[in-house]
Amino acid sequence: MLVTGGAGYIGSHTAKALRQAGYRVVIYDNLAAGHREAALGAPLVEGDVRDVDAVRRALRESGATAVMHFAAWLAVADSVRDPIGYYRNNVVGALATLEAMAAEQCRHFVFSSTCAVYGEPIDTPIRETHPTAPINAYGQTKLAVEHALPHFERAYGIRSIRLRYFNAAGSDPDGELGEDHSPEIHVIPRAFEAASGGPPLDVFGEDYSTPDGTCLRDYIHVLDLADAHIRSLRRLEQEGASATYNVGTERPSSVRDVIASVERLTGRTVARRPAARRPGDPAILFASAQRIREDLGWVAQRPELDTIVGDAWRWHSTHPHGFRTSRQFAG
Repeated sequence: MLVTGGAGYIGSHTAKALRQAGYRVVIYDNLAAGHREAALGAPLVEGDVRDVDAVRRALRESGATAVMHFAAWLAVADSVRDPIGYYRNNVVGALATLEAMAAEQCRHFVFSSTCAVYGEPIDTPIRETHPTAPINAYGQTKLAVEHALPHFERAYGIRSIRLRYFNAAGSDPDGELGEDHSPEIHVIPRAFEAASGGPPLDVFGEDYSTPDGTCLRDYIHVLDLADAHIRSLRRLEQEGASATYNVGTERPSSVRDVIASVERLTGRTVARRPAARRPGDPAILFASAQRIREDLGWVAQRPELDTIVGDAWRWHSTHPHGFRTSRQFAG
């Protein structure tokens, strides 16, 4: 397995799960957002996914027969401000990886997509048949790659699974891996920072048409995501057809729900402040996971918000500086 972006948050958890499942894993990452320590001793090739020759070399030298592609930028607000960067990294990077796969006759591709491809939901829970109408560049870049994949299958025989996952959260219960972005953009670790003496948590919008006025999201444990990737790979190995799946718990939680969970599990108050809505943020996003349940037998094993927050807190409380040497708050 070649795991692009395998030193990042979701990629590293999936790489560990792959190794536990008996796969030989090689990580390909430029370490711009990933961490060398997150490779956990797996072979790590430093390189840019936009470099076709470098990806070809990694495929050839590793003997990989499949690629899991996590190497993408992921901040919705940043994508609105910098669509050029997002298209260059997310679309060009994925296409270069696929070009390298075609040249090296690597035929299985598991793609890290996103619920952001749906845009503002017409109805919920969101099914894979829901219209795709992204309202930000992040979702549009992921959808652009999804649209390219059937052409790569027809021309080069690369079969693919596209996983549209919702809000990844939680951490490795073994305590070896966790979420460590710089700057941190996700609500649960930012709530931990606010509860640990850091800046108050910005609540982006408190006037949405939701029960408590804050955004509703489907938080899914990162280990459940890793399991979905492994099941997808096995489908491709067994000559299963290409497919697109949502990966979520079907349980929406609001920002206020997250704050309450963090306060409950840490015993600390989450300092917070109201902030304007972020451009490109839908009010409600949560999944129907019926298709992946029926096709792959996947069911979220850790769907409770308190379980997700508790595992994440275990990492943050024992790694107050993450993989780095310092943070900008006193925890």
